[in-house]
Amino acid sequence: MTKPEDNGSIAGGLEAWEGKEGSAPEPLDVSTTSMSGTASQVEWAERIRGQVNAEFDRVAASFRSIACKQADDKRAYTTDVIAILEEKRAEVMSRTDAGFFIHDWQEIGDQVRLMIFHDPRYQAIKSNRAARR
Repeated sequence: MTKPEDNGSIAGGLEAWEGKEGSAPEPLDVSTTSMSGTASQVEWAERIRGQVNAEFDRVAASFRSIACKQADDKRAYTTDVIAILEEKRAEVMSRTDAGFFIHDWQEIGDQVRLMIFHDPRYQAIKSNRAARR
C-alpha cells in the first residue's frame, strides 16, 4: 500500500507544506504560460523571463524591507508602491510573445524601477507626499 504523500495527493502536498513551518513563499512559477515563437526564441525568452521575475522579486523585497522600518503613514505609501509593482509584474509575466522578452527585456537594467516611476499612480503618491511636507 502506498502512502498518500507517495502518490502526489493533496494530503501529501499538505504534509510537505506543513513541514516547512512558515518558510518563505515559493517563487512565482514563470513557466506556467506557454510562449509563442520558434523553439530557440521560446527557450531564450524563458531564460529572460526568469531573470525578469527575479528582478521584480529583488525590487519587491527592497520595498518590503523599507516598509518594515517605516511609520504607519509612510508605510501606506510604500505598500501602495508595492501594489503597483505587483500589477506591473503580472502585466509583464502574462505576455506570451517570446519576442517581447527578447526585444524589451534582454537588458533589464532599471526597467522595473522606471515602470513604477512612470506609472501615474506612483506620480500621484509622490505628489501627495511632497504636498504633505
